[in-house]
Amino acid sequence: MQPPPVRDTVVETRGLTKRYRGGRPAVADLDLSVPRGSVFGFLGPNGSGKTTTIRMLLGLIEPSGGGVRMLGEPMPDAARRVLPRVGALIEGPALYGFLSGRDNLARFDAADPTADPRTRAARVGRALERVGLTAAAGKRARTYSLGMKQRLGLAAALLQPRDLLVLDEPTNGLDPQGMREIRALVRELADDGTTVFLSSHLLDEVEQVCTHAAVMARGRLLTQGPVAELAAGAHGRLVVTTPDSADAVRVLKEWGVTDLTVDGDRVTGEVPTVDPPDPADLNAALVRSGVRVRAFGTERVSLEDAFVALTGEGFDVAG
Repeated sequence: MQPPPVRDTVVETRGLTKRYRGGRPAVADLDLSVPRGSVFGFLGPNGSGKTTTIRMLLGLIEPSGGGVRMLGEPMPDAARRVLPRVGALIEGPALYGFLSGRDNLARFDAADPTADPRTRAARVGRALERVGLTAAAGKRARTYSLGMKQRLGLAAALLQPRDLLVLDEPTNGLDPQGMREIRALVRELADDGTTVFLSSHLLDEVEQVCTHAAVMARGRLLTQGPVAELAAGAHGRLVVTTPDSADAVRVLKEWGVTDLTVDGDRVTGEVPTVDPPDPADLNAALVRSGVRVRAFGTERVSLEDAFVALTGEGFDVAG
């Protein structure tokens, strides 16, 4: 898939590489394009190069090769102009445990040279409300749960309007309700015109909230594009519901269907990718053989299916 034109791209890398002494590249020859206005999921197991890439994007570490353009400007050369327009939550927030949540945000806001101190209290209040921490704003940060700390870090990233929001595992430590709230917030930010770059190992989360995604493995980009197209690249398993499962397996084998499994009256298998049979012909063959077909179709393909098809392995989050 060709990357979108530069004018429609908020983050663009070309040949981005990071090598550490004595080892293989942590990131190798990365060509990444993040469309403006997208919610972009950055996927990969631990050790795939996601966090190293994010650190290079934000100018926190220097690449060994290649280049980065963010919001149309080269990084890290234009960091002073670009970073005030970028909010980020990377590897959890760095908080002052002895300060309240509200005072932590006030400290973050005071460190921003573009922030008007006269409107600080209002900004802090809006950010706390947006992440659902108003009631806990007066408590010391050391008493916060991991999920509350994640929320506070996200509030810090939202103190100012942002053109780009970079989030590294933003739902880490959240309960299911908190995860739903953060997903809703990400969608709301995107609707308001903020491009969201979201690193995650939760494939289901990315599928629910992201419009585009990229998949990394062992420091290299495997694929990128709209989430719907990535999922469409994998083939769903054939599913036949029938009380005659043994006869169905026999017929399906004759038609080249492999990896057949039987679970009660449900038979599933892999249809050949080279010269696949027409589903109507396959269904007709089952009926001609006396198989009583109650349902016939293909399982919905998920983003996880696409990942397995790309890598040949499961999504090992323990890395």
